Amino acid sequence: MPSDTTTPELRRAIGLPLLVLYGLGITIGAGIYVLIGEAAAAAGVYAPAAFLVAAGVMTFSALSFAEFSGRIPLSAGEAVYVEAGFGWSWLTLGVGLSIIFAATIAGAAISLGCAGYVAELVPLPEPIIVTAIILTMGWIAAKGVQESVTFAGVLTVIEILGLLVIIYAGYRVDPAMMAEINNVIPPISDGFAMTGVLSASLIAFFAFIGFDNVVNLAEEARNPRKIMPWAIGISLAVVTVIYFFVMLVAVRALPQEELIASKAPIGLLFERLTGMSPFAITLIAIVATMNGVVIEIIMAARVTYGLAKGGKLPTVLGRVDPKRRTPLNATIIITSAMLVSALIVPLDFLVSLTSQIILAIFVLVNMALVRVKWRGEPVPDGIFTVPIFIPVIGAISCLFLLIGPIWIN
Repeated sequence: MPSDTTTPELRRAIGLPLLVLYGLGITIGAGIYVLIGEAAAAAGVYAPAAFLVAAGVMTFSALSFAEFSGRIPLSAGEAVYVEAGFGWSWLTLGVGLSIIFAATIAGAAISLGCAGYVAELVPLPEPIIVTAIILTMGWIAAKGVQESVTFAGVLTVIEILGLLVIIYAGYRVDPAMMAEINNVIPPISDGFAMTGVLSASLIAFFAFIGFDNVVNLAEEARNPRKIMPWAIGISLAVVTVIYFFVMLVAVRALPQEELIASKAPIGLLFERLTGMSPFAITLIAIVATMNGVVIEIIMAARVTYGLAKGGKLPTVLGRVDPKRRTPLNATIIITSAMLVSALIVPLDFLVSLTSQIILAIFVLVNMALVRVKWRGEPVPDGIFTVPIFIPVIGAISCLFLLIGPIWIN
């Protein structure tokens, strides 16, 4: 019977709204919750401008990803994009494994942060909380793509609402904030201020990483050639607006020394502006971090599946569960690796390393699109395209951000 021999495939169940929420969920989170203090330390009152600079730099790479998502709508996006540009199997596998490594370490680190918040409400040993979080998120990721991405989408909405409350409360306390936005944009002639902004933009950049991961749901999205570029663009635009205004509220509502010294600046802002108990923001932080864990599992499993489907990893990892229509074996492997990493591996150095790995991958993806365009490869009808100078600038800007901290230090 044909039904017995047909290999099950991933279910195309994700539309544009869920895809955007997925992109927002994997981008917003630890970055804005932690990095605003570091950005303020580097740029002071001009820190909001640093997020605009970082978003501008990221836009070039986002446009490159948007074109590639139409040219090659497959899972393991970054890896297959690099393969299309360079044609080197070893590089394709290296990029794919690097993405899996980065997602696994990021998910492990986020789960530890989540456990810290949960422990404030439920006094259990950290290993028990971490194990419960990762296994539960792994189970949700394996259950079905529509179910898991919808779950992540709901958490993302809650997470964003928490940040919007801070922005609104900041405006209520300081109505002049909107009229004085120009005061946080330094004049180009002010070399000292611009140096601080550029330094802070290297920090702010990492708060934008994540929008690109929507391409790894290409085989589960409806009409990916049409909606992927929109999902990437909308995610980046919304994140930029939220980050800018949260940072604006932060530098106006808190003394710089207090903002820099705080280990939980978002919680401090929430309590100071609303007068509410930190309990509320603790719950939102739990939601945000749980969201990060489930999204990292979903993404890493899809990259693993894509590599296996392309013959770069064992075939068993490319199998789709016929009932759930998810890459179950890949999801189990990723969940297990994340749990081991969280419980055993020292993560401080690895988390820093993952950011550098992602930047290097961005450089390669931009260079791959340059090569594809330079060769004049045919473009599928109706897809989003960009001029060749866009990926050129994207590669140069990401390379600068990769080596920039060495120069600054």
